[in-house]
Amino acid sequence: MPPLGWLLLAFCAGSVPFSPLLGRLALRRDIRQYGDGNPGSTNVFKAGGRGVGVAALLLDAFKGALPVGLAYWGAGLTGGWLVAVALAPILGHAFSPFLGGRGGKAVAVTFGVWAGLTGPEAPLVLGCLLAVWFLTVDNSGWALLVTWLSFLGHLLLYRPDPTWLGLWTLNGLLLAWKYRADLARRPRLRTEWAARLVRRLSAVSRQA
Repeated sequence: MPPLGWLLLAFCAGSVPFSPLLGRLALRRDIRQYGDGNPGSTNVFKAGGRGVGVAALLLDAFKGALPVGLAYWGAGLTGGWLVAVALAPILGHAFSPFLGGRGGKAVAVTFGVWAGLTGPEAPLVLGCLLAVWFLTVDNSGWALLVTWLSFLGHLLLYRPDPTWLGLWTLNGLLLAWKYRADLARRPRLRTEWAARLVRRLSAVSRQA
């Protein structure tokens, strides 16, 4: 398949709105009426479907991982075309033509794309970083942004390739745009969980 074919395939795969579809089929609800109105898997959970939410999350990740993984590992696509193909499912999800261009925030599909490129490496690193920063910062947009900046350190250490860095840059700009409302608000550090952790550690040390 020519690179343009992979590009179109990746965009079409990313544009499939699994979360709203599962919300309608399994929950009989419009998930855009919940939470922040975003047509993503987070609002499937908020609509009351834990199992359906997990399914939506996995489908959003797979629709990024499969076309990108096939293009990279199967067809041997590299360079600028690989960056374009890797970005395509993220764009398809974020601006889905099936939803009038109003897609999701593209976090799950971003994890999927990087899984398609690196296997479990990038998702594990991103997941750990995201957990740490979500516990530290009370603003999800800023927590994601700091996670993304931290992920750059990993790439510079272990994958200092212009292709990966180009994708990181464009992917990060898209995430920042989708989270622009959160980024417009000043973040605050979460101090309560750290204080509880210190108290528990102190109690354990006294008992020992």
